[in-house]
Amino acid sequence: MTLPLLLGFMATLTASTPPPSPDFGAEAATRFAELALACVHKEYPNKIAHVMTGDADARPPRELTPAFYGCYDWHSAVHGHWLLVRLARTFPDAPFAARAREAVARSLTPANIEAEVRYLSGPGRVSFERPYGLAWLLQLAAELREWDDPQAREWSATLEPLEARAAARLREWLPKLSRPIREGEHDQTAFSFGLVLDWAREAGDAPMEQLLTERVLAYYGKDRRCPLAYEPSGQDFLSPCLAEADLMRRVLPPVRFATWLRDFLPELPSNGSPSWLEPAIVTDPTDPKLAHLDGLNLSRAWMLEGIVSGLPAADKRLRSLRATAQRHREAGLRAVTGAHYEGGHWLGSFAVYLVTGRGVTRKPRG
Repeated sequence: MTLPLLLGFMATLTASTPPPSPDFGAEAATRFAELALACVHKEYPNKIAHVMTGDADARPPRELTPAFYGCYDWHSAVHGHWLLVRLARTFPDAPFAARAREAVARSLTPANIEAEVRYLSGPGRVSFERPYGLAWLLQLAAELREWDDPQAREWSATLEPLEARAAARLREWLPKLSRPIREGEHDQTAFSFGLVLDWAREAGDAPMEQLLTERVLAYYGKDRRCPLAYEPSGQDFLSPCLAEADLMRRVLPPVRFATWLRDFLPELPSNGSPSWLEPAIVTDPTDPKLAHLDGLNLSRAWMLEGIVSGLPAADKRLRSLRATAQRHREAGLRAVTGAHYEGGHWLGSFAVYLVTGRGVTRKPRG
């Protein structure tokens, strides 16, 4: 299959995937929305990754990045806004929807986005939030592009200069990245590439889609026997092995993906058992790094569901994949309580990505 035909095939596949989980209703959505509403404009505590070139750069977060300064760090602020957009779009009549719109409108102003572009383009910031935060920014842009709503269209137009700058930054980087980054935290390339690829297809950016598809196949196409037994590391919130598989199902048709997966994860059982991959346990939810493992359970669940969506319907591994995804879903969602800010400022976004089926469907329910 030629690359253009492959790209068209995958776009059709993504558009026809199932709707969000039927057990996700307005009550749960309200709980997750409240987590983001409580943090998108909460400036402190704040952990900034900030290159300073002089005394003038010693400024508070709300002045450095006035659109995305809350939720403890820049990328969490970005996907906190994504959460609000996703839920307001999915549940437009819910009580929280008006407050979500107000919060997004407060952030996405022309002046704020102009300042964000200026910050991102500043000296010494070529690697700022690359790739994780930039990928989430593009995911926010994709969500707004998909939403048929006058205010969403206004926000999308406002965000466009920052969207374009983030995409350009990644486009400049990809040809120079000689190898993928295979870790379980922010720098991992597989997860971010999935977000960016989904954005490129929604935005109609064919050159970015082709570039990314080519790089993904070059980085990961010949991988075999991923060392899943070495996962997780003690502070992972992403699985290197599952994220790679969830990415590859985006660029390979089902039969080819099934063959690739058999070589990549040969331990996947065909007997329906979920025991091949146990949910992670957090020993201290007040520790911001140890709490990452709660996010790992959530991301594993959506990655497993993504893998399921990319396999042929008769694949014998599907039962085990679904059972394992369900166990991780239940463990991950139990941890999204907001009791500790260390997890509360970001786990809601991961929960919403999972329960609305964001990685395997373009359109939210409603």
